[in-house]
Amino acid sequence: MKRRVLIVGSGAIGGTIAGKLLEQHGGDHEIHALTTNDAIADAVSTHGFRLRGVDGEAAVAGRCVRAPEGVYDWILLATQPPQVEAAARDVAASLAPEGAMVCLQNGLCEARIARIVGAERVLGAVVAWGASMPEPGVFERTSSGGFTIGRIDGLEDPRALELATLLEPVGPVDVTTDLAGARWSKLAINCAISTLGTLGGDRLGALMRRRVVRRLALEIMTETVEVARAEGVRPRKVSGTLDLEWLALRPDERTSTGSMSLLAKHSMLLAVGARYRRLRSSMLSAIERGRPPAIDFLNGEVVDRGAAHGVATPVNAAARERVHALARGEATPAMAQIDALAAEVL
Repeated sequence: MKRRVLIVGSGAIGGTIAGKLLEQHGGDHEIHALTTNDAIADAVSTHGFRLRGVDGEAAVAGRCVRAPEGVYDWILLATQPPQVEAAARDVAASLAPEGAMVCLQNGLCEARIARIVGAERVLGAVVAWGASMPEPGVFERTSSGGFTIGRIDGLEDPRALELATLLEPVGPVDVTTDLAGARWSKLAINCAISTLGTLGGDRLGALMRRRVVRRLALEIMTETVEVARAEGVRPRKVSGTLDLEWLALRPDERTSTGSMSLLAKHSMLLAVGARYRRLRSSMLSAIERGRPPAIDFLNGEVVDRGAAHGVATPVNAAARERVHALARGEATPAMAQIDALAAEVL
């Protein structure tokens, strides 16, 4: 059945998805990519969606729309988290009655979008790969991976299987009734990796080679896992191997200067840093472009929910404030920011 698909946001993730869907489904479905960025729209109109990175290079013919054109069966929300609610409101009238909006953002955005279009019309997709946009219309995939999709309330939804078929050209898709577990695992990782990458101003590979970065990452992830447990959520293993509950520091590990278990956890983060060594924080890019970073949707979400449950989150709170300071222009991303954070909280 021919479907109409709208991808809202043509940055790194949205542009990569739009290009891959047009390449594989362009003859079967009607695929529209929406952007309000003139430079991106003009570049795509002239050169198509220029894809490069781990999947090789391709130029896929297509165009960007400036506003919805009719009614869509699927609306994929690929904006940054600070813009997602406004974007959803802007296109809500273009969602078909039986259609669904799909949250591709990091964080816990499904509940926010459910308040706009209804929980029964919202699916979530945890993105397990990275991308960047080095110039308008050029979408560079920096790591391989796929999606975990489902409903945040844990209910089965037959539309999830159709969504999986739609997204398979981008990467492997896992359909689950435990999206909350997957979301909290990704949240823990993003709170550490994206936030420390923003403060340090460097790619993940370089940062993770420093022990202080790994220790801060473990502390941030530990607090996030503790808040997830308070919410009644058990974080899922990432890619079947990265176990956030195992990575979370035990009380004795938080005071130890060294142990075999700590060595194993540091080694795991070194491996993550090596695998995703080219990853650069999207929050850092947002700050560089004068846009608000998504820190309140990541560490801020952990801090606020932790406060509601009486769970202390001092490292996440301190990291959030330092990123806000960067966004206000009061400091510059550098390793000195990491060292200052460590001196404050460790």
